[in-house]
Amino acid sequence: MRVPELLHQSALKFPNHIAVYDDNINFTYHELSLSVKATAKRLHSAGIHPETCVGVMGGNSRQFIIMSFAVMECGAVVMPISNQVSVGELIDIIKTAELSALLDDKSNEHPFANESTPFSCEGVEWRIYFNNQINLIAPYAPHVNDPALIRFTSGTTGTSKGVILSHPTILERTEAANKVLQLHESDKIVWVLSMAYHFVVSIILYLRYGCSIILCKEFLADNIIEQTNAHNGTFLYASPMHIRMLFNDTSTRMMPSLKRVISTSTTISKEQCEKFRMRFNIPVSQAYGIIEIGLPIINFEKSDQFPDAVGYALPDYSVEILDEEGNILPVSQVGHLAIKGPGMLDGYLNPPSIRDQILKEGWFLTGDLASKMDDGLIRIEGRLKSMINVAGNKVFPEEVEVILNQHILIAESKVSGYVHSLLGESVQAEIVLYNSNEIPHTEELRTFCRQHLSAYKIPQQFIFVDSLLKTDSGKLMRGSY
Repeated sequence: MRVPELLHQSALKFPNHIAVYDDNINFTYHELSLSVKATAKRLHSAGIHPETCVGVMGGNSRQFIIMSFAVMECGAVVMPISNQVSVGELIDIIKTAELSALLDDKSNEHPFANESTPFSCEGVEWRIYFNNQINLIAPYAPHVNDPALIRFTSGTTGTSKGVILSHPTILERTEAANKVLQLHESDKIVWVLSMAYHFVVSIILYLRYGCSIILCKEFLADNIIEQTNAHNGTFLYASPMHIRMLFNDTSTRMMPSLKRVISTSTTISKEQCEKFRMRFNIPVSQAYGIIEIGLPIINFEKSDQFPDAVGYALPDYSVEILDEEGNILPVSQVGHLAIKGPGMLDGYLNPPSIRDQILKEGWFLTGDLASKMDDGLIRIEGRLKSMINVAGNKVFPEEVEVILNQHILIAESKVSGYVHSLLGESVQAEIVLYNSNEIPHTEELRTFCRQHLSAYKIPQQFIFVDSLLKTDSGKLMRGSY
């Protein structure tokens, strides 16, 4: 079975059920299925060939979903692309990913606009750009069987890699995730993240199991609350930024229909989870998602007691903490987070490599450092490449950032190491303030950190900046000093 068939099967089961709430349009499963099939035929007639790779660039919309499914319906490989990428990044994507064509919704201008042709989708004008530098006869990523989708990793600490997923892999991945999520046709998903970065174990999964997707076009707390209540949303999948905005909402409005709230993308503190629970009377559960694996870890069981932990391995996955030699570490020790289970990546694009060449004795090494409690509860401690060594003591930037971000004047922060003549490395923090006119004294910040952190983890330098460099998916860009 191929991925679009999941949608078509849902349309047969729930033809009149709403698939997408998009602005003032309530789009049913029957309408969505018909539109995908019709759009695929038109794309094929326009020149989209099977076994090529096609980028779909745009904002969150039903048209983005239709285009992405239609590309796969054509037998081509889809690459979802955010409409927030820069011109330089887009040029690099087309070249590196070897795209044969680019479909975009005109929400972001690009240098190929003059070479594009119009293409309408559900009343909205898109356009197609064909890359004449690509051989349309040669199959895309021939080292992978039945490829369906490619997405590049965030590249927070190194070169971004093109992760290729096949149709069978996506089926395995979505099935494994829903054994714990237990989503079904009565669920209504409040959608605030970028579809371009959360498409497989989210949009595809929701449509496979008959959920309704509520698209929030504005990601402010007021709009999220309004849309949730207007459509009786039951499930919110958000980032810590959205969680913070929501618990800082000064109105008295609640979201009584919400049953579950999941935080993903980056670390969230226990204090922030507690503030959200106190404001809306709903616990926040963390989830660990990674493009190479999917959603192998989630914290539903102990989200009240340990909201800052990412949770337990899903039933079909094995998760261990390994040392440098690949041995399983004892409880509570920090080491490499390693995962194995269904739906793992089929390969990388360049250099061409397949799953068996990437895994280490069956394990995928995530690059994250983690620890495990005696009952299997997993905490993320930091990124291997971003760890700071202060006179032999390990400091994980994420841990320090969580504390700094709780300060009333700090909007966000980025912690890194710098060369220290005596200690080898020491800790510094780049800080973005809510109000540039309210600059806290550095000793005040150190005192604040001292209440929560060991002395060697406290930043010795504070640098106030207007913004922080981030990846396309919104994660902090980390690099060497």
